Amino acid sequence: MDSFVVVDLETTGLNAKKDKIIEIGAIRVENGEQTETFAALVNPGRLLSEKVQDITHITDKDLEKAPYIEEVIPQYLEFARDYPLLGHSIIFDFSFLKRAAVNCGFSYERGGVDTLAIARACVPEQKSKSLSSLCGYFGISYQPHRAFEDARATLELYRILEGRFFNEENQKLFQPKELKHQVKKDVPAAKSQKKYLLRLLKYHSLTAEYDIDRLTKSEASRYADSIISRYGQCPKKPYRKGK
Repeated sequence: MDSFVVVDLETTGLNAKKDKIIEIGAIRVENGEQTETFAALVNPGRLLSEKVQDITHITDKDLEKAPYIEEVIPQYLEFARDYPLLGHSIIFDFSFLKRAAVNCGFSYERGGVDTLAIARACVPEQKSKSLSSLCGYFGISYQPHRAFEDARATLELYRILEGRFFNEENQKLFQPKELKHQVKKDVPAAKSQKKYLLRLLKYHSLTAEYDIDRLTKSEASRYADSIISRYGQCPKKPYRKGK
């Protein structure tokens, strides 16, 4: 595989149906040579959990002026062209990218090579196959959990694996395979859902964890349910203090 795009994401969580991209890092390789890089923070329209901030060292303040995914995805797609993808557990990154692309009106079908799959087949003696562990095993300099740094380390890992293990028996591991992930375009939250959420937040004196105007129908429903389960319902009629 001489021409491809190495890509890595940081996200608000692990579920592509519920979570959002907060950072994209990518490297374009053409005819075996690194030709261009891509790095962008993405405003997810929600507050980050303490766990995500601790892992990534990305804060809400870092993202408050970052562009939304609608602006970043077209830039990324132009950068990545039609090249196959390379990543460590690439289906994870592909699932988030495809959902974001579809929601922005783009189709997104790609082949991909997975360094995790290569390592599982070729490095059985290394118990942990995480990117961090494999970088330690092969002596790759690595500062984990920022998208571009992960992409850089993945490219270096791939080149080591290819140099040591590519042969007639293993060649299929190094060839792109169709990446499959089913996506339906999200439906925006209804006005009635947004109104009800705002009432819930006001009634319980809560600060919104999400940008209400950017919620999908399913996100708005889950958010309302989570508030009700923790704090209870609010009156059907608008609540007024002193009444």
